[in-house]
Amino acid sequence: MKKYILLIFSVFFVAISFAQTILEEDEKGNPFHKDQKDSYKMSNVYGKTHHIKKEVVALAPLREADVMWSRKIWRDIDLRQKINHPLYYPQEGMAETVDRDNLFTVLYNAATGNGEVSIRAFSGALIDDEFKEQMTPTDLMNRMLGEKKIIYLQDDFGYDKLDEYGNKMIDSTANARTGAVDHSDIQKWRIKEQWFFDKQRSVIDVRIIGLCPMTRTYYPEGSYAKDGFTDISGQLTGKYEMLCWFYFPEVRNVIRNAQAFNLVKNEAENKTYEDIFMKRMFSSTIVKEGNVYDRDVKDYMVGLDALLEAERIKTEIFNIEHDLWEY
Repeated sequence: MKKYILLIFSVFFVAISFAQTILEEDEKGNPFHKDQKDSYKMSNVYGKTHHIKKEVVALAPLREADVMWSRKIWRDIDLRQKINHPLYYPQEGMAETVDRDNLFTVLYNAATGNGEVSIRAFSGALIDDEFKEQMTPTDLMNRMLGEKKIIYLQDDFGYDKLDEYGNKMIDSTANARTGAVDHSDIQKWRIKEQWFFDKQRSVIDVRIIGLCPMTRTYYPEGSYAKDGFTDISGQLTGKYEMLCWFYFPEVRNVIRNAQAFNLVKNEAENKTYEDIFMKRMFSSTIVKEGNVYDRDVKDYMVGLDALLEAERIKTEIFNIEHDLWEY
């Protein structure tokens, strides 16, 4: 009798474990996981569900009474550096990947309503980082598409057509735009973070507040070099422009399940973008610290001096933590 009962329980548990792996069947009776697309499953020899079902890791509770020291820091992540490549690739025009997108594509889809989770984008007159003015999905899409270019109708001889009042006639069917931003132009990210000492846990910790994509800029049409003769229209200016700000606590709900490539070349241990930011797996340069003038490092330091100033700020934060202990 005991053998029959043990046999029944064994069959029952095997059926449960089998059902956890095979959740649905297609019209031909072939099993597949309901959380994965067919193309995603076909590109892997085993079912990958770890990142798809990952939850947001809860942060340690923080009270104002426990914060003895705090400072806000702004950093720039240059995606041209090799260690930051997982944030930049894959790009359009390359081989498509069914399991991952670059960081900006993930956040752009979420902010424009094309993702599973929606987030907000913020901007201001000067793209401030105080999260005061919220952008609509249409505003963000128009910012990427650029401004509509006015094109005038012309006759067979190349002259502008005039209406009955002598005004130039506009081609309403033209769809040309200027100032469009391509996803590949997002080559920097600005991070706003806050360092603090938590006396409850006796540690100096850091938490990211916001993320800001920065795009390369180009000279507009009709731009000339200093000599006044060389046309430099469409060439890079060497400067970057901030697009918008994303509130990081909201972003975590999106990037927790967004995979990034593992530079160690072990795809079984791919990271999510949340892992990269929470574990500080990126290279960055300090461009601003909280100060009475509210100015960036570049406003009072240039070139090598600006890099040395960034290192000074970094060393000062390290020394604050180091000086709190006795050896």
